[in-house]
Amino acid sequence: MTSFPVVVVGAGIGGLACALRLASRGVDVTVLESADEVGGKLRCIDIDGARLDAGPTVLTMRWVFDELFAEAGAALADALTLTQASTLARHAWNGRSRLDLFADIARSADAIGTFAGAAEAKRYLAFCARARSIYTTLEQPFLRASQPTPVSLAGRVGLRGLGGLMRISPFATLWSELSSYFHDPRLKQLFGRYATYCGSSPFLAPATLMLVAHVEQDGVWLVDGGMQRIALALKGLIEQRGGQVRCATTVERIEVEGGRVRGVQLRDGDRIAASAVVFNGDTSALAGGLLGEAVVRAAPPIRREQRSLSAITWHLVSRTRGFPLTRHNVFFSGDSPREFHELFVDRRLPGDPTVYVCAQDRGAGDPSPETRTDAPERLMCLVNAPADADIHPLTSEEIARCEATMFDKLARCGLQLESPTAPPRITTPSVFGKLFPATHGALYGRATHGWAASFERPSSRSKVAGLYLAGGSVHPGPGLPMAALSGGLAAQSLMEDRRSMP
Repeated sequence: MTSFPVVVVGAGIGGLACALRLASRGVDVTVLESADEVGGKLRCIDIDGARLDAGPTVLTMRWVFDELFAEAGAALADALTLTQASTLARHAWNGRSRLDLFADIARSADAIGTFAGAAEAKRYLAFCARARSIYTTLEQPFLRASQPTPVSLAGRVGLRGLGGLMRISPFATLWSELSSYFHDPRLKQLFGRYATYCGSSPFLAPATLMLVAHVEQDGVWLVDGGMQRIALALKGLIEQRGGQVRCATTVERIEVEGGRVRGVQLRDGDRIAASAVVFNGDTSALAGGLLGEAVVRAAPPIRREQRSLSAITWHLVSRTRGFPLTRHNVFFSGDSPREFHELFVDRRLPGDPTVYVCAQDRGAGDPSPETRTDAPERLMCLVNAPADADIHPLTSEEIARCEATMFDKLARCGLQLESPTAPPRITTPSVFGKLFPATHGALYGRATHGWAASFERPSSRSKVAGLYLAGGSVHPGPGLPMAALSGGLAAQSLMEDRRSMP
């Protein structure tokens, strides 16, 4: 067989998924990662020996990883210990207004009935049916397709093409569609938060994001030992299948000769020849020239107003009391329209932000009624922020003010945090911008605003021959399962094109 070496730049989930599919097919694949560990955004923070997840905190769409492992002749269940969460999240608006959602739809409907009335519970069940319909409609023709367009999607959806697309409400905003289901503003705010899963605003994102509700109901899984175990399991399987994964190795330039990719130049001066390269990083790095002028045109740049959200996160180890935390907890802003106007229009930290708290020592089941634990627990607190690290890096005063506002909100909802065992580790948009170059802090690539945004993400085939793209900034979008799907699509495209490569 003719030698066909492939280099994957970046060991995020997209790059690892791509490398595994290639290695399983006998391709000579090498993954190069600049960080000391694999995982990309699936990273950890260490506080006095305690490891805290610092990126995604749940696994959804488990079937993506089941299929990925099965294609490599392995089983996900043999590599990782996964526990399905029965409680999806606990939501609070103040010290009295609190709602849990569950994996069991009927149980969630009962909780909503108690919280907001029987009519809202009935509307919730209709909303769930619609979310399931949207997901079912889009899974094959959009999520699994390499380069969908409105025309191709209409054809694949069937149901008389354009008429079929109308059933998934592509032109309505998420917020407006939620208003047709829920009368209680708190429920609109809760389900509108799904837009932030791709770094977007519910007032600008398409109603198709209702499918997230179905994704969560289909299963939210916790990974024993932390989320980075997913990346480590993929790395181990790649190596078992003959691939290489090299960390602490920075690619300085992607080399192009005769109009197609020929290899990569490393920062230490070494060169690795390649018949194809897969870039698993934010495509802004290509457009910004960080991988060399020869690949600047490989993907379009993302303008400031198109950037997805960034965040400020606080990682700490502390005792808690007063609020019965579950694994995932959301403390909502008192004014959702104002919050997203400040984030996307004023481009500043919200004066009254929504706060997400991941209590990483809490289990997958129902929270205990006990409101205090004897031992300190690992916590990640997150507030959304604009991705403007290049134009307006947050000052220490702004960060301190946001921190005070956040902890005041938690206290007003009943959650008291004792002095942490060590100073909290704070990650700002500027830090995220350094971790993920050229993003300026944007964590999800391009924001999904407007009906066409999903089609404007780059596909797996770049505009440079032999260069392929994978990761959350390309189709089908951000998040662990989507990034893994993007890696599979990149591998598929590369293998399809292999016959014509010199």
